Amino acid sequence: MLRRLVSVVTLATCLGLSPAVAEAQSGLRDRIEEELFTFGTCGVPLCLDVSNLHGDHFLPSLAEGNDAVIAFLTDAIGRAASSVPLGATSSGATFTFVGGLPVATSTSAGPIFNERAQTLGRGRFFMGASVTGIEFTSLNGAPLSNLQLNFQHQDGDPTDDLGDPEFENDVMALELAMDVSVLVATLAMTYGVTDFLDIGVAVPMVRTSVRGRSDAQILPFGGPSAIHHFAGDASTPVLRAAASMEGSASGIGDVAARLKINLGQSSTMGAALLTEIRFPTGDEEDLLGAGAMQIRVLGLYSAQLGTFSPHLNVGYTARAAETANDAIFLAVAFDNLMTDWATLAVGVESEFQVGENKFDLPGPILFSTPFTRRVPATNVPNKSGDLLRATVGVKFTVRGGTVLVANALFPLRDVGLQPDFIWTLGLDFPF
Repeated sequence: MLRRLVSVVTLATCLGLSPAVAEAQSGLRDRIEEELFTFGTCGVPLCLDVSNLHGDHFLPSLAEGNDAVIAFLTDAIGRAASSVPLGATSSGATFTFVGGLPVATSTSAGPIFNERAQTLGRGRFFMGASVTGIEFTSLNGAPLSNLQLNFQHQDGDPTDDLGDPEFENDVMALELAMDVSVLVATLAMTYGVTDFLDIGVAVPMVRTSVRGRSDAQILPFGGPSAIHHFAGDASTPVLRAAASMEGSASGIGDVAARLKINLGQSSTMGAALLTEIRFPTGDEEDLLGAGAMQIRVLGLYSAQLGTFSPHLNVGYTARAAETANDAIFLAVAFDNLMTDWATLAVGVESEFQVGENKFDLPGPILFSTPFTRRVPATNVPNKSGDLLRATVGVKFTVRGGTVLVANALFPLRDVGLQPDFIWTLGLDFPF
């Protein structure tokens, strides 16, 4: 047992747990807004840094409109770091004791991310170490390499019609290209208190990396001179500007505590309840966590049909964050013992958002003078938070019961911040 514990600690170090803490930076959330949306030397996002009275006329648009897009992006990064799928609470064969002798309640190594009803068995202990990598590519279906934001001019006197005076028709168009990645190394432990009760904890160490470039363009509505410009003057204006940023932050993510109660178990089927609480231990400002507690309660059903084991997980996720909706969770999965040492695990899971979006992206900019027209505020569409994704993985049991894990998770719906796929590699140590 001691040798296995040493192996887990060694693996965790190799996955980057210790270096992550040492290399920590701070303020990724603020840096995205301050460095990607600030041009010139005025030090304020969207300030034009000119000597006339028009330098800050696009700031209300940031505060009231497309600031929502920026917040939606940064919140999505933090939530993604917090919601990286955790490995199942058990791995390998599970047992109960009958007449003082261990009797197997499962034959395969079990699912990878979805849960089975079987508990570990009294006195048994499970420890796992894994690393998960994510390269995000889209935001609500809009490519991260080409996010478009249009900022309107402040609507001021002499009328309440946007476009009067005529220079209110000027638009600041911004193209944003982002590279966002998250690497999560997780240590998970579960202990069988009794044959029907497991308790566990999962501690993730997160590294979030962000690189971005923004290109801004003032689009004058008309006239021989440009009132709004980044540099120069009205007759020889500089209408384009660019900004960039690069940074990363590392540290502990949102720690999860888990409790599984087996409601009944036979040789062919079983049912259980699982409660999982994710605490907001990850630094929200560094995009290492969601910044709010999340509680998920699942009902689990599993069957044992020879070497084939189907699983059904149904439950509810409650989120304390003001901008994140609760969700109903549903997963259908199976694992199949292909040989004595290899298990195939496949699943499809979904989340159905409860209620209307708590976070709405801005609608189009409406100009009424000198004629009515619409300009989209962003190419990021509003969508509900309904998720759908598939997972395919394998487990290889080696000498001593150690389990090697490899898994790929594929989003099937472009909602929120999404990658093309999520990969996971790990080792499970059942004792």
